[in-house]
Amino acid sequence: ILQPTHTRPRVSDERNDGMNNARRPFSTAQHSRGMAIPLTEIRAAHERVAPYVHRTPVLTCGAIDALCGRSLHFKCEHLQKVGAFKIRGAVNAVQLLKDERGSDAEPYSVVTHSSGNHAQAVALAGKLLDVPVHVVMPDNAPVVKRNAVEQTYGAKVYPCRPILSERVRVAEEVMAKTQGVFIHPYDHRAVQAGQGTAGVELMEQMDGDLDAVVIAIGGGGMFTGIASACRALKPGIKIIGAEPAMANDASRSFEEKERQEEHLPGQPTTMADGLLTLLAPSTFEGVKTLADAVVTVSEAEISRALRLIFERMKQVVEPSAAVPLAAVLSDKFPRDPALRKVGVVLCGGNINLAHLPALLAVGDKGDVGAPKL
Repeated sequence: ILQPTHTRPRVSDERNDGMNNARRPFSTAQHSRGMAIPLTEIRAAHERVAPYVHRTPVLTCGAIDALCGRSLHFKCEHLQKVGAFKIRGAVNAVQLLKDERGSDAEPYSVVTHSSGNHAQAVALAGKLLDVPVHVVMPDNAPVVKRNAVEQTYGAKVYPCRPILSERVRVAEEVMAKTQGVFIHPYDHRAVQAGQGTAGVELMEQMDGDLDAVVIAIGGGGMFTGIASACRALKPGIKIIGAEPAMANDASRSFEEKERQEEHLPGQPTTMADGLLTLLAPSTFEGVKTLADAVVTVSEAEISRALRLIFERMKQVVEPSAAVPLAAVLSDKFPRDPALRKVGVVLCGGNINLAHLPALLAVGDKGDVGAPKL
């Protein structure tokens, strides 16, 4: 049932996108300019990160294909270092910072704030590239994640109250104290370009033979990077965003053509806790420019997709990674018969297995909302 997709040499990279130097650096201190990331920047990012990240496999599953009536090809970023795609953007951003500062620079460090995968990714990137890292984490972050950041990867952790304003305040204090450079989890050009390297690999592994790709949307950095790469390598490919109905700012932004700066009342409440974040201005431009559709899915649909991945593919993923499959199986997914071969990005595998029975029970009970864990 489960087979790795055949890997071939990379398809044409269509380098004539207006950039004359694929290795031209861009400032890691700047927010992204928005819209599509040029393929030359993503190619250069791929060369930077390749020594430090896994080239994750692309898998297929005949049982799931039969359910959806399409050939699905799963890019397995849950098998990536730190268990998620985030290491790609983190390594690219930190390596660019090193390149810009040069070997004779004054001592410097990197600062970020995160409670989860981005914190671990930046901490590991700093360890791999010998750059000190300071991470502001909410004091209710899981102990296992704080231990990974602090003990396994060697970053210094600064606890704060679990609200965004406190994260920002403490991060600013840490930057002032350490002369650190802030790396935003998704509103950051180098991070977005790094995430796009997964799209380059997917298209290479498929020899460009995909009709569509489905990518989860949270803050939008992964979507912007991967969508930019896939669209550049195959201009006719359909780009489908996927997000929880109970954290649906991206779909509302896409439909209204204006970034929604707040969640609806009662949101976000979803088991896909990696997709709670609102779009940034730059990633809204990426969604607006690159998406052909954004499909929202219920908690029950996410739960049933999660079960399929566990039971049929035998892969351990987090609920956020099940959202794109839930979208493909949804009645809302575009019914275009030309969309036969579809890439699906499994973004991460950092799940608390003690919560798995409650997560799967949502799909059994129907649309009852996110479980209380």
